[in-house]
Amino acid sequence: MVDDDPMVRLLLGRILATAGIEVVGEATDGDEVVQAVQAHHPDVVLMDLTMRRMGGVAATAALRALPHPPGVLALTAFDTPALILEAVHAGADGFLAKDTGPDELVDAVRHVAAGEGALSARAARILVEHVQADRSAREQREASERLAALTDKEREIAAGVAAGLTNADIAARSYVSEATVKTHIGRALTKLGLANRTQLALVVDRAGPRDGG
Repeated sequence: MVDDDPMVRLLLGRILATAGIEVVGEATDGDEVVQAVQAHHPDVVLMDLTMRRMGGVAATAALRALPHPPGVLALTAFDTPALILEAVHAGADGFLAKDTGPDELVDAVRHVAAGEGALSARAARILVEHVQADRSAREQREASERLAALTDKEREIAAGVAAGLTNADIAARSYVSEATVKTHIGRALTKLGLANRTQLALVVDRAGPRDGG
């Protein structure tokens, strides 16, 4: 257990002992973690994330640099999205808030020991949202890169398609003939390897307003 609050360590120790989980060692701050792990070889480190000298995120990253690191279950009173993501990126196998019930804590320790990981409902939701945001950002970047192959006028015409305008509307807005609009759309579809206006509109929408003109 790693926590700078002796009362927290005492309480957690009692909860784990009652469940038959042995606490082989304790550390009072993050800068003691690596030495404690090397001395006691635990299966799981119950890691507080907010400590005075070295936070749990940095300590978790330090453990991950070891040849055979233990599982890390992060435990904190401040389960902000940023802290949850930092802990997971640092290598934590699980994340729980300190107001978690004893049974859930014990189950989480056992899951991490078994290599399965453990997340609170809030942490799981935040990670899902983060993955979805990453996917959206990746799709936007890929669409923007595709649209970069078009000329300025082709992107302008494509933006009109994405806005649901007719060829006549696009022609009036862009000060060109409808025939020219059709030509630009055809060229854009060919360059992007698309089959129709709907697919072109989707690419423009994914790229966002900057690329749409």
